[in-house]
Amino acid sequence: VVAGMAVLGLAATLVLMSFEDSLVFFHSPSDLAEKPMPAGRTFRLGGLVEEGSVVKDGVDIRFRVTDLAETVPVHFRGLVPDLFREGQGVVTEGQLNEEGIFIASNVLAKHDENYMPPEVSESLKKAGHWEPEEDDKK
Repeated sequence: VVAGMAVLGLAATLVLMSFEDSLVFFHSPSDLAEKPMPAGRTFRLGGLVEEGSVVKDGVDIRFRVTDLAETVPVHFRGLVPDLFREGQGVVTEGQLNEEGIFIASNVLAKHDENYMPPEVSESLKKAGHWEPEEDDKK
């Protein structure tokens, strides 16, 4: 019975550890300023594409994500959605490198003019930068 419980406990621990490794958490730039993520840990970064920050060089795109309180530089290699542009909501998935630059493996833009990813709007509300007239559009 004791050996069976030990095996069951070990199996549960392994399942929980693998589940935690596969989770992708969402963070805003302000969250990262408060509690930095370790380099190499995959997570989602969301906010607004900062005005004047997009620099395209072929398929290399550099921009900054902001929640209007903090900003994180992002580097993405690939094609961005057609709706990706400055001042629009964006969620990126990837990892921070040693220099604090977010290396994105995926970029998601909002679907239309009336949609903002829920994580981004909640982050902006939490930071106190949500405009009430935008909230009515939702």
